[in-house]
Amino acid sequence: MLVIFTDYRQCRNKKTLQSINNHRENSMNAITNSPAVLITGALTGIGRATALAFAAEGYAVVVSGRRAEAGATLVDELRATGASAEFVLADVTDEAQVQALVAKTVERFGRIDVAVNNAGLEGELGPITGQSVTNYRATFDTNVLGVLLSLKHEIVAMQKQGSGSIINLSSIAGQVGMAGASVYVASKHAVEGLTKSAALEVAAVGIRVNAVAPGPVETAMLDRFTGGSADAKAGMLGMFPAKRAARPEEIAQTIVFLASNKAQYLTGQCIAVDGGYTAQ
Repeated sequence: MLVIFTDYRQCRNKKTLQSINNHRENSMNAITNSPAVLITGALTGIGRATALAFAAEGYAVVVSGRRAEAGATLVDELRATGASAEFVLADVTDEAQVQALVAKTVERFGRIDVAVNNAGLEGELGPITGQSVTNYRATFDTNVLGVLLSLKHEIVAMQKQGSGSIINLSSIAGQVGMAGASVYVASKHAVEGLTKSAALEVAAVGIRVNAVAPGPVETAMLDRFTGGSADAKAGMLGMFPAKRAARPEEIAQTIVFLASNKAQYLTGQCIAVDGGYTAQ
């Protein structure tokens, strides 16, 4: 069951939950004139920064993730900026939930102008000889199947309106190899393949599909990648020409640019935002 929450903290029993959902259904006719963006994996890091960046640009924002209370908190923050915002609880590995997520966004705001497919995980790191089927499936289900399902249903919605911009989150791991991260690397290479193929399929109908491929970003994922070690983190960042990690807001601004009319002829591209690493 997929539910839109206005305030998760009020959902203490089924009667209250039903009341909130009924109120939300009654307010669905309040379609705004603002462009609408849908962001998966929006609750932390790049996703959260992207939601705030689009809100600052005047977009109506639908944020999605698997933690309802964090979603409600983010919606409060977005609305405090003056933006129209909703949270939809959804798991991108479940097609029925992805389809409902897209449908709820269109129902609430009338269209989807931009979709940002950010949900992802790094999986279990380590040598390829120690990788498991369980880790492969978990990583690919979220990073690859999740993007595939999101693209599928977002494109269906955008085809009906004859326009749209989709930005997938890849990584420099989608452009180079990384020892000790083989499954994650393979999943991000797949994201870039999906991006290019989808872009070719829909370019003629006014839909653009691109990807952003960040290098290290100051998020919890970077800390996990470096084992929580300050020395390991410093050593990793020393390999990058910029000698630092990106801020989530820097990645978000690249995503906003790709979504904008300033990039109307740009499609099928995977833009590395990596402090110069892949230029070496």
